[in-house]
Amino acid sequence: MSIAETATESNVPHKAPFNVKNVSRVLEVAPAPARAALEHFSRKLEFETDCADVFASFVSQRVDFVLVDVRSEKLFLRSHVPGAINIPVLNMTAGRLEEYSPETVFVVYCAGPHCNGSNKAAIRIAGMGRPVKEMIGGVTGWLDEGFTLEEA
Repeated sequence: MSIAETATESNVPHKAPFNVKNVSRVLEVAPAPARAALEHFSRKLEFETDCADVFASFVSQRVDFVLVDVRSEKLFLRSHVPGAINIPVLNMTAGRLEEYSPETVFVVYCAGPHCNGSNKAAIRIAGMGRPVKEMIGGVTGWLDEGFTLEEA
């Protein structure tokens, strides 16, 4: 059933709860010019990667980063993305990272889109002058992709 068909069901009020315009709400703000969109989305990839790319890196044995689960040790021990190490956000210190060369790229993840732990960890790592990316989706995204977690 389409969204339009769903909206005509008896459980949806017949009068829209918003102003109907000549253009969709999606295009109320025009899309950016192609050049600006190219720059924006290219920049985003400098800051983030996704679960499928991380998975592909491990499968192809081309792991040129350290995958870091920033959740609590308790949650990490329960289950985590295979190949990840655990450094909870509050333990993310220069001393904890000194075993890695300054060029090491850290890819951080948390529970999922509802969790900002990976953002907080990325801020700490970048603040130490080290390269970092976020694995968007976190554990939730990993499972949504159909990948399995390593369990203790």
